[in-house]
Amino acid sequence: MALVDAFIVNVAVPTIGAELHATGAGLQLVVAGYAIPYSVLLITGARLGDLLGHRRVHLAGLALFTAASLACGLAQGTGQLIAFRMIQGAGSAVMIPQVLSLIQRHFTGEARGRALGLYSAVLATGAAVGQVLGGLLVSADLFGTSWRPVFLVNVPVGVVLLLLGARVLPRDDARAPERAHRLDLPGLVLLGAAVSLLTIPLVLGQEKDWPLWSWLSLAASAVLFALFSVYESRVARRGGTPLIAPRVLRHPGVGLAVFRIMAAMAVNGGFLFVLTLHIQGGLGYSALRAGLTFAPTAVVFGLVGLTWRTWPASWQRVLIPAGFALTAVSVAAVGLALRDGHEAGFRLYAALAAVGAGLALSFSPTLTGALATVRPEDAADASGLLATVAQLGQLMGVAAFGTLFLNRLESLGASGAYTSSDALLVCMFALAATAAAGAVSGLVRRRR
Repeated sequence: MALVDAFIVNVAVPTIGAELHATGAGLQLVVAGYAIPYSVLLITGARLGDLLGHRRVHLAGLALFTAASLACGLAQGTGQLIAFRMIQGAGSAVMIPQVLSLIQRHFTGEARGRALGLYSAVLATGAAVGQVLGGLLVSADLFGTSWRPVFLVNVPVGVVLLLLGARVLPRDDARAPERAHRLDLPGLVLLGAAVSLLTIPLVLGQEKDWPLWSWLSLAASAVLFALFSVYESRVARRGGTPLIAPRVLRHPGVGLAVFRIMAAMAVNGGFLFVLTLHIQGGLGYSALRAGLTFAPTAVVFGLVGLTWRTWPASWQRVLIPAGFALTAVSVAAVGLALRDGHEAGFRLYAALAAVGAGLALSFSPTLTGALATVRPEDAADASGLLATVAQLGQLMGVAAFGTLFLNRLESLGASGAYTSSDALLVCMFALAATAAAGAVSGLVRRRR
């Protein structure tokens, strides 16, 4: 639900704007209102679970997310919808890290590997599923409710999950609440400010034509990230409890995994965003057809993400570079299939399926390999870190490749399917280059 909701609203935006008489800035904040608190609070949510109990915090986040989804579906104005979307994002940030921490603490050996594989498959498939589900729900116009089911669909699912979670999730350590005073508040403030200063211009800068404040914000975020790193190292040396334990970053393979996850999710986010712009704006697809276009990517991503661990052992070492290489070839093939401004038929859907396979092989083995050997006591730090990296990668991909697409359209000085396909082809080649960099990183052996 959390990953779907980052994307499900995309195809509903035109309908929301028409019904609520929203401005362009207001619609942008409907989308960004979820992404910003979600990105900022992920690491804090992971730490809260470690301190207060993962079961307790997960159910609290799920309840907040479900209630906010209901409020979004009932919103009567743009301001209300933006506010409830922010609460929904905060609920996701509290809910999501507990899943990975619970896996780390309650599964071992092959069982942990299988659970991590399932987690990573669901995590990255959510983006494409969101596009598909959004198109279906908006076009269905259930009971004349227009765009509202894209939020209301979470309510029955959330209620069922709350009931099931209360029964089946492992009980928390009774001593966990006693450790709540160890929350690193200065570190939390520094990290929250750094991530906010990074995500806000990434989300809003493109629409505002990258004004000076957006670049100053990005520069300030780099400074605050450096200060956060210095402060956390100092806290650890003094025997304190930093928000992110430095040993997690020094753990074999984590640094390389951060780069690979960032690259894979940047390609994922950028690919979905620019292709949506092209097929809805350039080709004039309806919300339903636009959503269904991504079905091959979502289905194949899920299938590969769930089965790659059962493939021959001799293949396992090359899955990551092969996945990035397949992604590079297939995103370029999507651009070539659509280069003439017309529909491409089977060639397009075959390339979209290959994108799903390539991204699954790039992302799932990377995440599973990085976390399989992390110590249980570091589960919260690792889960928050990698979930944040995945989300920031999506945002950076949307910002970078979306800007490239729109700037190319503007430079061509014309409108229409052919012009849009030209801009799309440039973006797809840029996405292919990013995936190729990931393929090179996939050849690097992680430090023992």
